[in-house]
Amino acid sequence: MEECFLDKIERRTIYDLAFKPDGTQLIIAAGNRLLVYDTSDGTLIQPLKGHKDTVYCVAYAKDGKRFASGSADKSVIIWTSKLEGILKYTHNDSIQCVSYNPLTHQLASCSSGDFGLWSPEQKSVSKHKTSSRITCCSWTNDGQYLALGMFNGIVSIRNKNGDEKVKIERPGGSSSPVWSICWNPSRDERNDILAVADWGQKLSFYHLSGKQIGKDRVLNFDPCCISYFTKGEYLLLGGSDRQVSLFTRDGVRLGTVGEQSSWVWTCKVKPDSNYVVIGCQDGTISFYQLIFSTVHGLYKDRYAYRDNMTDVIVQHLITEQKVRIKGRELVKKIAIYKNRLAIQMPEKILIYELYTDDSADMYYRVKEKIIKKFECNLLVVCSDHIILCQEKRLQCLSFSGVKEREWLMESLIRYIKVIGGPPGREGLLVGLKNGQILKIFVDNALAIVLLKQATAVRCLDMSASRSKLAVVDENDTCLVYDIHTKELLFQEPNANSVAWNTQCEDMLCFSGGGYLNIKASNFPVHQQKLQGFVVGYNGSKIFCLHVFSMSAVEVPQSAPMYQYLERKMFKEAYQIACLGVTDADWRELAMEALEGLEFETAKKDRKKHGENNQELFLADVYAYQGKFHEAAKLYKRSGRESLALEMYSDLRMFEHAKEFLGSGDPKDTKMLIKKQADWAKDIKEPKAAVEMYLSAGEHMKAIEISGNHGWVDMLIEIARKLDKAEREPLAKCAFYFKQLDNPGYAAETYMKVGDLKALVQLHVETHRWEEAFALSEKHPEFKDEVYVPYAQWLAESDRFEEAQKAFHKAGRQGEAVRVLEQLTHNAVLESRFSDAAYYYWMLSMQCLDIAQGQQAEMLQKFHHFQHLAEVYHVYHFIQRYTEEPFSFHLPETLFNISRFLLHSLTKETPLGISKVNTLLALAKQSKALGAYKLARHAYDKLQGLQIPDRFQKSVELGSLTIRSKPFHDSEELVPLCYRCSTNNPLLNNLGNVCINCRQPFVFSASSYEVLHLVEFYLEDGITDEEAVALIDLEAPRVREQRPRNSCVEIKTV
Repeated sequence: MEECFLDKIERRTIYDLAFKPDGTQLIIAAGNRLLVYDTSDGTLIQPLKGHKDTVYCVAYAKDGKRFASGSADKSVIIWTSKLEGILKYTHNDSIQCVSYNPLTHQLASCSSGDFGLWSPEQKSVSKHKTSSRITCCSWTNDGQYLALGMFNGIVSIRNKNGDEKVKIERPGGSSSPVWSICWNPSRDERNDILAVADWGQKLSFYHLSGKQIGKDRVLNFDPCCISYFTKGEYLLLGGSDRQVSLFTRDGVRLGTVGEQSSWVWTCKVKPDSNYVVIGCQDGTISFYQLIFSTVHGLYKDRYAYRDNMTDVIVQHLITEQKVRIKGRELVKKIAIYKNRLAIQMPEKILIYELYTDDSADMYYRVKEKIIKKFECNLLVVCSDHIILCQEKRLQCLSFSGVKEREWLMESLIRYIKVIGGPPGREGLLVGLKNGQILKIFVDNALAIVLLKQATAVRCLDMSASRSKLAVVDENDTCLVYDIHTKELLFQEPNANSVAWNTQCEDMLCFSGGGYLNIKASNFPVHQQKLQGFVVGYNGSKIFCLHVFSMSAVEVPQSAPMYQYLERKMFKEAYQIACLGVTDADWRELAMEALEGLEFETAKKDRKKHGENNQELFLADVYAYQGKFHEAAKLYKRSGRESLALEMYSDLRMFEHAKEFLGSGDPKDTKMLIKKQADWAKDIKEPKAAVEMYLSAGEHMKAIEISGNHGWVDMLIEIARKLDKAEREPLAKCAFYFKQLDNPGYAAETYMKVGDLKALVQLHVETHRWEEAFALSEKHPEFKDEVYVPYAQWLAESDRFEEAQKAFHKAGRQGEAVRVLEQLTHNAVLESRFSDAAYYYWMLSMQCLDIAQGQQAEMLQKFHHFQHLAEVYHVYHFIQRYTEEPFSFHLPETLFNISRFLLHSLTKETPLGISKVNTLLALAKQSKALGAYKLARHAYDKLQGLQIPDRFQKSVELGSLTIRSKPFHDSEELVPLCYRCSTNNPLLNNLGNVCINCRQPFVFSASSYEVLHLVEFYLEDGITDEEAVALIDLEAPRVREQRPRNSCVEIKTV
């Protein structure tokens, strides 16, 4: 337990407190105020004022959006998470407790005579009368039921509507007021369990049905608060005993969390943490962190550890068997040795023994009980004694509790371990803080000093033969000593624990820095990742403690075995192999032993694998001695001609190897030829190797050698001899033909295999487009694979128009459009406006072609591109007029073009088009043709634009001279609408349409004059042929008398 921060509010009692669900804030009821603290550092964030009298209770909603407080002023205030009061309602009496429903966030507020239910959705508070003062309340985990604790000793369980479903009458009645209740928050419990603490000094547990669980627990103090800790595993209670105590969920007291100087009225647990806050009568606020230490013991493959603070579980690390020893008191210490198990509790020590001597037995029974309270730091059990360690003192007690012996050390005892021995005479290994390491026998009062080092001992272990000692000191260094000579053999850094292998004298392991380190003899350390602490090493299994769980990790001993093999230490390597290595490692050990003429080890290894043929073993010996012919004879006699064949092949003695081909097994023959070819390749005779590989049917290797040496003729010969079914070798030949720049032979090979796709790719890669087009004509499925790369190649070669057509032909409309758009963009940037107009026209035609599938979108693009094509087409003439010294157009044509262009730019101006050029051309031609009003308007517009320097003088002169001209336009220039006969202004804000009937004008493609054409729509029932016939008829002349000055109505159909 660790106290994190402390505060005291003078002359204020802390009746209640609540955490924000994310744990960042703590709300405390202190006097008539609420205090908001930051839980990270304990600083006061803000006091909240709203109540006029003492605040008795506070609760936070599970969603963290609001919290509520209740006061002696009979009011309940709802606050937001931003610490703003948003709602206030009252009861007829002082508010005793409040609680939020964990799911619906419905608020229950309880007073001395009734309780109310309020939720954000409803405006009013539904209130329910009670027969007694309510002192406490708590919702179930699912939010379906609300438990109310009464001053008259009754617990009433209500549903969400406030109706009573269960009534629990406590034995003490009104003399035992129920002061605190809490539902267990554990999700593992099948039934909801309610903990009830009353001022009859009892703690009880009930099911939702009202049935009591077990018996009442006597507390010996008046409880004022109760709270569950770590998801329902433990209980916290505080009250008149001026402390907070920790209990199991079954009500067994485990210890004190924090002692105070006055009554404890409230204690709460910070969400999802091990922090506890306590509020007291004198205004003290204490913040504690609860840390649960690991209580455990290990002996070889048996591991005992504490569970739920009161139980002990013994686990067999090899078989994974477990047995639970249930207890009713706090387990303080555990020790295990052979068939003994010692458990220390607050007032006694229990010694258990196994029922039988069977190593697999997991059933323990009580052997002795020592009913006495002991204070100790470490506990050790032997066959007939227990050893208690308290700072510098060691005490040896018999199982009856009689102290037989005592040792007093020079320094604090940091580590103690039983290292075995006869029953009643076991030896202990003791490490001290001053670096001294001692050996003590339980039947001897004298301690033997093994050695003393300069640094404090953290962990130590002795080898199986008790000749070496491994120590981990306070600097995380592992030091290994020879016990007899006191010599430091070696040391390794980054260690937190160490253990010797119980089956191998020279092997130890140590952990640290997230790694497991295995060291054999004086060889370099072998590392592998491991989380936790090493506590034992038995054979190939390493016992590792990570957090609270112990596990046995199977570690192959291959690495240390090979370290011994490298030094030709075959016997030691064999011992390591016996701990656990793979079959391949065993075979390697046997062969290495034979090579080293260590026949005994090799023989053991063979026997280990069930090989007892002496002649075969002798043949291996002869082979390693260089007596190859004798070895071959023995192989043959043992019926293992294949071994003789393999031996002669490995020795490159192919003529002798042919004698052992037996009945001419094709597989053996091929194997021999293959090995001979490998040998030819190794001695730099590639042509001979190719021929041998071909004889052995190893075409891939022959092709590989030929290709790497650039032998095209050899590859042609191989490719033409191969059957077309052998696709992989033929594909390899084609690969090398391409690599060696012989695409014709590659094409021939692909044709032989029938791999048309690869053939197409070949033609594309080599840019043989004619052959590729011919193939795509015959096989349309390859059209994309030809035209798309072709188009990309054209684009890379700056042949964009051809690339665009190729993309179009390949059906890649998107790519074709993108190429055209790029071409158009480039033409505009380079002021090639005639080309830009042409490209936009092509774009519009392509959009029209593909408008079948996407009618609306493509038609919209068609009209847009047509418009841009017209705009850039006419601007081409404007640009030539302004940039070139001579004009090829009549003034009337330039005048019409300028007007047409300005009318087309009413909404936006496309890239590259200059309004200055357009207005300048219009101004000059208007002045020349007598449209002085329009010319003046154009010059005025130019004044508001940024004019290039070369035009500045001309514009200023024109602006001055036009002032001398009449302010009107020549009537001959005014355009007429041939639909409604309306004269239109020369500059029309609507664009190229009639201002009266909105009929679009139709222009001449050369002079851009308005043509005498009217667009009309046929009435229903008239066909196109009939319309043409009607148009061709001569218009009838009808004379009709009309009054003078009468109007004529003209209707166009």
